[in-house]
Amino acid sequence: MVFEGGSMLKKLWAQLSKRRQRQFWFLLVLMTISSVVEVISIGAVIPFLGVITSPEQVYQYQLMQPIIEILDLNKPKQLIFPVTVIFIIMVLISSIIRLSLLYVMTRLSFAISADLSIDIYRKTLHQSYLTHIARNSSEVINSVVTKTSAVTHQVIIPTLVLISSTILIMGIMIAFLAIDPTISIAIIAGFGSLYGVLIHYTRASLKENSECIAEKSTIMIKSLQEGLGGIRDVLINKSQKFYCNLYRNADLPLRRATGNNILISSSPRYFMEAIGTIFIAIFAYVLIENDVGLVESIPLLGSIALAAQRLLPALQQAYGSLSQIRGVKASFKDVMELLEYQVDDQRNLPLVSFKKEILINNAGFRYTKDTPWIFRNINLRIGRGENIGFIGETGSGKSTLIDVIMGLLPLTEGELIIDGLVMGDKGRMSWQDHIAHVPQEIYLSDGTVEENIAFGVLKESINHKKVEQAAKQAHISELVEGWKDQYKTVVGECGIKISGGQKQRVGLARAFYKKTDVLILDEATSALDSVTEKKVINSIRSFDKNMTVLVIAHRITTLKDCDRIIQISKNGKIHSKLYENLINK
Repeated sequence: MVFEGGSMLKKLWAQLSKRRQRQFWFLLVLMTISSVVEVISIGAVIPFLGVITSPEQVYQYQLMQPIIEILDLNKPKQLIFPVTVIFIIMVLISSIIRLSLLYVMTRLSFAISADLSIDIYRKTLHQSYLTHIARNSSEVINSVVTKTSAVTHQVIIPTLVLISSTILIMGIMIAFLAIDPTISIAIIAGFGSLYGVLIHYTRASLKENSECIAEKSTIMIKSLQEGLGGIRDVLINKSQKFYCNLYRNADLPLRRATGNNILISSSPRYFMEAIGTIFIAIFAYVLIENDVGLVESIPLLGSIALAAQRLLPALQQAYGSLSQIRGVKASFKDVMELLEYQVDDQRNLPLVSFKKEILINNAGFRYTKDTPWIFRNINLRIGRGENIGFIGETGSGKSTLIDVIMGLLPLTEGELIIDGLVMGDKGRMSWQDHIAHVPQEIYLSDGTVEENIAFGVLKESINHKKVEQAAKQAHISELVEGWKDQYKTVVGECGIKISGGQKQRVGLARAFYKKTDVLILDEATSALDSVTEKKVINSIRSFDKNMTVLVIAHRITTLKDCDRIIQISKNGKIHSKLYENLINK
């Protein structure tokens, strides 16, 4: 099978598990058996029709003598019943095997689809933070859900159908050659040429449609995410028309391209069936004109008609499958790119201890070679148990520096060192086990308060006492315990059913539940009133004297209890100051 996506199919094969590959080989054997039985059932038409039309002639065939002796037949007409029964049995066996083939093929294709979707999601979640911020989430969601489904229906299933159809076509053509070589060559040349012309002239349209589908499906997901995700602003600003137009301008071309692909893959069937019927009619006419007897012609015509009935759908399936694969090539390519993501082995991560200090030596960071430096030549030491504040103008690089300290972003130059150990890729992953992070915008899942505090923990594995303790430290326990369902209260999508301050305290409780030795607060108390904020900060200090706390804040008062404050300027320089110096400035 040669076509533009052949190399991608090889890559797809490499992504399959050994179990799925074994199942594929079993399916290939089943396809071969189905083809052989199909050919036998077609070949059985000749003796069946021969017995029906002229039992006397069949009775004289040398091949029929063993059957005649076994069944103890005395008259030619006695052949009709056993030959009819044998023919019916062959047809039933053929149908059962074809049904079994359909069952196995469908189950395998959707099992592979599930494997691919799960694998893409797993590999995507394990990518670096830098990879995630460089790629739009709508592209990933579209590939995991929509494009993976398209690959199932328009690559995996069609590929299996194409292989099955090719095997069947080869078997039928062998049967045709045995019946009449001249007819076989004419059929191969005729139908092969017609489908070859169709494949050649539809190639460009299928490529254009595949690119349209890949592009517009991502825009559709993006418009849904943005429209529904910002529904409050959409309602206030009356932006419904904008997002509806955005969706419509993606949806209509996508549906049109999909429809065109279906038309291209399905329409030749009707012409080919008409041509096949005309061919049989012409062949019958030629036989009669050449004084071939009607009785002699019926078995040959019947076998050719039955073979054509099987051959034309098989040819159409092969052509349609090839068209479908070409029509989704761009989406297939996007899926394969995600499947080829590399995932670091996290089983043998180096053990990173934190007993002394965090060092940042001559650190510089920028996102790409073409973007400006966020900061450069930064040197910083943070001792274990210190409470450090970070301030600076918007865009000065505070959050980026914190992302570097958390191991989310790799330094472009310089080193991040924990207790004398330079953090490489695996070192940073191990270092993250020491860190709890509370951002300004807390992400809450559409679950209960308890599930959001014990974020990422299976419901049955949640430690309820730890949840209550964490809630007390975040000063939200009294509020939650006053609700009807208490910790079983559902917070809604993105915490829409609770206030901003309550969301931040749930986020703080989540950090306390993790029980780490480094706590990072990135504007994590900005939605709290000053009294609650003070209680939370005091709770953090009383929780663990050896906990290292890094606080980013715009309110200077938030940093009152910090041991020192790091001020970051727009040029990426840092200055260490005390709280009193900032207040008196």
